[in-house]
Amino acid sequence: MAALNTKTISELSGMLAAGECSSVDIVNDVLSAIDAIDGKIGAYLTLNRDDALAQAKRADERRAKGETGAMLGIPVAIKDLLNVKGQPCTCSSKILEGYIAPYDATVISKLREAGAVLLGRVNMDEFAMGSSTENAALGKTSNPWDLERVPGGSSGGSAACVAADEAICSLGSDTGGSIRQPAAFCGCVGIKPTYGRVSRYGLTAFASSLDQIGPITKTVKDSAILLEAICGHDKMDSSSIEMDVPTFSDLPDDASLAGIRLGLPKEYFVEGMDPEVEKAVRDAVEHCRKLGAEIVDVSLPNAKYAIAVYYIIATAEASANLARFDGIRYGMRIDGKDPAELYSKTRAAGFGQEVKRRIILGTYVLSSGYYDAYYLKAQKVRTLIRNDFTEAFKQCDAILAPVTPTPAYRKGEKTADPLKMYLDDILTTPINLAGNCALSVPCGFASNGMPIGLQIIGDAFQEETILKVGHAYEQTTEWHTHHPEILG
Repeated sequence: MAALNTKTISELSGMLAAGECSSVDIVNDVLSAIDAIDGKIGAYLTLNRDDALAQAKRADERRAKGETGAMLGIPVAIKDLLNVKGQPCTCSSKILEGYIAPYDATVISKLREAGAVLLGRVNMDEFAMGSSTENAALGKTSNPWDLERVPGGSSGGSAACVAADEAICSLGSDTGGSIRQPAAFCGCVGIKPTYGRVSRYGLTAFASSLDQIGPITKTVKDSAILLEAICGHDKMDSSSIEMDVPTFSDLPDDASLAGIRLGLPKEYFVEGMDPEVEKAVRDAVEHCRKLGAEIVDVSLPNAKYAIAVYYIIATAEASANLARFDGIRYGMRIDGKDPAELYSKTRAAGFGQEVKRRIILGTYVLSSGYYDAYYLKAQKVRTLIRNDFTEAFKQCDAILAPVTPTPAYRKGEKTADPLKMYLDDILTTPINLAGNCALSVPCGFASNGMPIGLQIIGDAFQEETILKVGHAYEQTTEWHTHHPEILG
């Protein structure tokens, strides 16, 4: 039998229910994989080995008493910006050195209730600011398909550990593409839920009107299972929407897309896109057509402004959110002769270059004399971007597009040019600005062996639709069955 760490949530859930394995068995196999290969990958920042085994034992005891559940006994890796009581939450930053979370984020509480095993904390770009996990102060993470290439970001550790079978699934967060892009780079499935679908309580905020927590998994079915477990209204989050949680995991066995209209936006096949990415995505579109979908042309004319709008709004919100890290209440502290010097010395030593860059930019666009010219104008264009999607979804049920303009690039290739790296988010940021949902599904490989992702974009609260489309595509292709050979 294949090692349990290589299996999916769906497979393991069935095996656990049939008594073919225990949660302790699963966790031991995952820990063995981490011991064997994480020295190469660098996905984990902290690993709660004894606690994970204790959680697994409790999950087995719950099952022995007759309890059931798709997530009961399944180990989950956690992005290091979600608070887990009694554990560090560093956001991969020096400034949170020594901070131990005093409470559980709502998604963590929900996973505990479902009986999931909280395995360990995985690497990320500092405060989720980056697209490659190279802006990480506490460790470096490699792409399992090629150790010289980036895993994407900011949820690079979340995607790398799943691709390398060092976790069955993981939680990431997506502010401008930070679940979908690393999922695409690492050959995983990742879903960015609709804004308000998943509680943000206990998530260390980067940009509060854009952040969403979501799953990174091995299959679409697994993403549906994990999403179902973490969704729901939360009175602790004022942006949480009060609505019933659909049974996302109840996906049809029939792979037909008959009766579904899928939009193809010309603006998403941008100049400079890697030809192999474009070909893989267009081949995926044709595959969906053969499954019965009707392909229609749609237009998102304001998408070209999304990067500019995103990097005004996101940095402005980051400037406000990160003001709490001052050396007084928690984390690093470097004393000065007065509070102002204490703040400046602590922040200078604690924040990395990219975080400082974004705080300065955000403070600038919010400052007197520039607010109207930048921040207010960006919010108006954000409305236009949202309206584009509203009009497009009058013509189709979901939109197909690339996730990224290129496959994963070499480490260091873009670090000297922040603008070049920012442009990597050109195909993902519009969805965050609009508040919609989107799914990344493997759809091929470049000639250099790196995975390529198909983005399936849905209207607000239409996760069921994009999961159905993604599941149908996945069930009739084999891209998701490939594994990184470098680990063999």
